[in-house]
Amino acid sequence: MSVSRAKGTAWETAIVAYLQARGWPHAERRALAGHLDRGDIAGLVGVCLSAKSVKRLELAQWADEAASQAARGGADIAAVWFKRRGHTSPGRAYVLLDGHTFTKLLKEAGY
Repeated sequence: MSVSRAKGTAWETAIVAYLQARGWPHAERRALAGHLDRGDIAGLVGVCLSAKSVKRLELAQWADEAASQAARGGADIAAVWFKRRGHTSPGRAYVLLDGHTFTKLLKEAGY
């Protein structure tokens, strides 16, 4: 396994553990699917999560990829959970949403 892939696997595993500890017991890493990719984390109905543990930020590309993955998987919500430099906890990381998704979540939360 390459160093890059190992970092990605470790980050996905950390996100899954974080979600499970906070009430999403069915969260799990999704198997690689190539061009049929539907995101990295499964088990949250209607949500497509893409995980990134990289040095270089490519927010627009990531948002577009997550939106495509969500469409392939029939998910309503697309998000990218990316590692914050110098922190190992997913709770200290960042989650990228597009404006459409953000306002949808706000509306569904009652704002």
